[in-house]
Formats: sequence, C-alpha cells, structure tokens
Amino acid sequence: MRIVVTGGAGFIGSNVADAFVERGHEVLIVDDLSTGVEANVNAKARLVKADIRSPEAFEAVRAFRPDALCLHAAQIDVRRSVTEPRLDADMNVGGTLAMLEAGRAGGALSRVVYAASGGSMYGDSSVVPTPETEGPAPVSPYGVSKAAGELYVHAYAAMYGVHGVAVRYANVYGPRQNPHGEAGVVSIFCERLLAGKPCTIYGDGGQTRDFVHVHDVVAANVAALSTGFRGGLNVGTGVETDVNTVYDVLAKALGVATPALRGPARVGEQRRSVLAVAKAKAVLGWTPRYGIAEGLRQTIGWYREQPR
Repeated sequence: MRIVVTGGAGFIGSNVADAFVERGHEVLIVDDLSTGVEANVNAKARLVKADIRSPEAFEAVRAFRPDALCLHAAQIDVRRSVTEPRLDADMNVGGTLAMLEAGRAGGALSRVVYAASGGSMYGDSSVVPTPETEGPAPVSPYGVSKAAGELYVHAYAAMYGVHGVAVRYANVYGPRQNPHGEAGVVSIFCERLLAGKPCTIYGDGGQTRDFVHVHDVVAANVAALSTGFRGGLNVGTGVETDVNTVYDVLAKALGVATPALRGPARVGEQRRSVLAVAKAKAVLGWTPRYGIAEGLRQTIGWYREQPR
C-alpha cells in the first residue's frame, strides 16, 4: 500500500512509519519538523517538510495518490490549547480536513487511521475504566479538537466510502518522546532525573492516567490498517497509575532519593483517565504487552543511551 503518515518525524508517528516500512509499504511522511526530528524518519520513507495545512503538503499527498492516510500530525499540548484555542482548532481540525481532502483528491484513498485522544475526549468520566460507549465530554480545547477530527473521519467514511478507524490513545510514552517538544510526564521526568535536575509535580500528584507504551500503540496501528471494524477504539492498558507513582518508580530506578517539587494544579487537566480496552482486543486481535513497570524500565534504558 501507499501510506501517508502525517507527523511521521514525531514520537508516535515515526515509530508507526517504521512498522509500515518494515512490512513493505511505500510511505510518504508529511511533517513540518516543529516538534518532530528528521533523524527519526525512516531511510526508506520519503519526507515532505511542510505544514499539513499548506498547499505544498496538499499537492504532495495528492500526487502520491495514497491508498491510506495515517494521521498523527497535531498540536498536542493541552496547556497551549487553553491559551491559544483558535490555533489548536486550526491545526487539529483544519489540518485533519486538509489531509482528508488531499488524500481524496489523489483518487485512490480507501482507508484512514486517525490518531484520536481517548485520554482527553472522555473528560472526567464517572465510568472508569472508560469504554467507547461513553460520549465525548472533553475539558480542554485540545480534547474538543481531537474529538472533532474523529467526527470528520466518520463523516468522510459516510460520504465517500472510506474505511475509517480512530485509535483513541491513552497517555503514550516510550522511545523517541521529546520532553521539549511533545508533552509527556515520563519523558520529562526521565530527562531531568538523568541530568540530576529536580522534577515538578503539578497539583497533589494524585491525578491518574493510563500509560501505554508506544510499541503497543504501533501494534494497534498496524492492526487498524487491515481491520474490518469501522469507528473508534480505545488503545491503552486499562490500568490506572497516578503521577506520584510514576515519579517514585523512575526515581528509585535511577537511584534518586530527592522528592519532587510541587506546583499548582493546571487548568484543563483531568483528574482521572483510564481506558477500557476490551473492544480493541476483540476486533483487532490486539493486546498491550507492556505493563507500567516493564515499560518504564525499557524507556529508562532508551533515555540512558541518548547523548546529552
């Protein structure tokens, strides 16, 4: 297949693109490198350095005539979405639409895999772990824009017969996550602890997340590319872990006895978030392989190897 991976120089997108290349697909990556890193781009993939909203990106995708779009490029900073909600909407909704139109203009598009956000779209649901039957109730502009992108994919499937799957990620962590350009408490803590710098936990640290390893996310994307299922699927672990625990596990593994600093709670941050994943297991034949302890150990190993 000819597959466009937007955001394919970033943390999740580059890992997904690698998997597609390894399986013999022809991959075009569209990434403006605002948070992505060119060194992440697979040598067998072609890179177009462009904003997904730009005419250059549109034309490159149209000319490539993709069979499939895998849409990962996005504004992902919840805090930035709170301070700049119109920018967030322009990038996440406008960018998604631009790529859907470019893929359709190529004339061969049959499948779309959309990186949605299960970690934000359900908001502070009273049902935990949260299944796909819960309606969207985001508490940040980011959550709104990502849920809107999923709805556009659904609309294009209805209008044009494109097979659409939205993989609703929990909190993804693992190799290649950039603590400076892409949000992620695991990557931020790893970098600062390895550098001997203090870490800050905002609020009381009791806020919980479903931390899913990027390799498990990649496996879900590969399965979504060929599934007969249409619609949204949670991709997580079903296990709830609080931020205090993440810090304690990482600090202990790295031999740091200093407690974290404390900062004020952040506007727009959910208190609890954990996803039910039985549906993805059933329709994709997928199951997460990494528990939080093993996943954090593997991630620490990768960060240890990075130059500083």
